[in-house]
Amino acid sequence: MGFADELFDMTGKVVLVTGGSKGLGREMAFGAARCGADVVIASRNHDACAEVAREIEAETGRSAMPYAVHIGRWDQLPGLVDAVYERFGKLDALVNNAGMSPLYDSLDSVSEKLFDAVVNLNMKGPFRLSVLAGERMAAAGGGVIVNVSSTGSIRPNPTIVPYAMAKAGLNSMTEGLAKAFGPTVRVNTLMSGPFATSAHDWEPESVAEGVRPHALQRIGNPPEIVGSILYLISDASSYTSGATLRVDGGIP
Repeated sequence: MGFADELFDMTGKVVLVTGGSKGLGREMAFGAARCGADVVIASRNHDACAEVAREIEAETGRSAMPYAVHIGRWDQLPGLVDAVYERFGKLDALVNNAGMSPLYDSLDSVSEKLFDAVVNLNMKGPFRLSVLAGERMAAAGGGVIVNVSSTGSIRPNPTIVPYAMAKAGLNSMTEGLAKAFGPTVRVNTLMSGPFATSAHDWEPESVAEGVRPHALQRIGNPPEIVGSILYLISDASSYTSGATLRVDGGIP
């Protein structure tokens, strides 16, 4: 095993990825499994989770557990954590990746239902899940939590205000939980920029115009998130906690 392989080796680790059935979450789950981890794929669609789990097991030989859950529903989250511990006996890394930013016509058209749904999924659920997992990790002597945020939290625009607010809360939560669960549990933020996932219907003309001020002048491809998440959930980042890592192509 080479130096880099040892640095990012996750053999014997258990990694839970919310929103892991598609997009960036799917890439993160595959990345962890390719480095030796067993993974839990959690999202609302059990069939989609099960399909990704089968693909991961077939390609990597690691165990992959699908679990259907609505991360925005407070009362569903203890069951998720219990299921992970019942299956694997531990949890080494939690990746709070599930999120959404629904479109709306104007700010005054944002309903209370939409607002609550965005906040519940992007902030309230990750808080509850992090506390449930973090307490068990701390009791076991170690673990990692990564909150997947967005550059929208620091560069908001009128089309994503509720989402940007919720992700800003996630950024703040990272620093608070890093102190609460330290020194044994590390908590960090992976702040992503625009990526070409199925969650977005990118029009080439608008993309070209929108990314012109960015250092790399393009949106990201989903596999480009993998190196960052592997750094944060592996021992490669053993002295990193309460930090924010931006992966956004150089948004000004």
